[in-house]
Amino acid sequence: MNGLSHTEIPLIRREDSLLVMIDFQERLVPAMAEKEKLADNAVRLCRFSRIIGLPVIVTEQQKLGSTLPEIRDSLGNPEPISKVDFNCFGADMFSERMRSDRPNTLIIAGIEAHICVLQTALQGLAEYRVHVVGDAVSSRTLQNRDIALRRMEKEGVTVTSTEMLIYELLQRAGTDEFREALKLVK
Repeated sequence: MNGLSHTEIPLIRREDSLLVMIDFQERLVPAMAEKEKLADNAVRLCRFSRIIGLPVIVTEQQKLGSTLPEIRDSLGNPEPISKVDFNCFGADMFSERMRSDRPNTLIIAGIEAHICVLQTALQGLAEYRVHVVGDAVSSRTLQNRDIALRRMEKEGVTVTSTEMLIYELLQRAGTDEFREALKLVK
């Protein structure tokens, strides 16, 4: 078993995780590479978070419009945290949520991968396990997205995918949650 005890296996656990949806905004998403796939995976993550009761924080970069309606709807119209810093930890409300929710693991999706996602993920490593959902992040160019994912991984961030994350958090088949989540991956 690689010398790891059961408590050290690096699987994501829903009990101590939090999903961070960074800047999926109406004026920003249209400029992203692979924007349809990006938005689809973001919505799937949000719907899944509601199925399993995973806490979610939504951020919005000031002056770039509202969060996409399909994301807002899939989360039940959450109150986004407004920010001017690229790094989400620069927003007081974000840091307050971190202190109150006390997650061990941050699951990050958002845009842009090489700016806000990267800076938030790297800052997060100081206190949390950080997973970035590779198919739910983007930049205006695929090159910037890919370079950002490689850099984050090199620094210790775990890169995952939407479907991998869903199955990892579910842990087993045959449950009501599994049956609901299956609709998101089929």
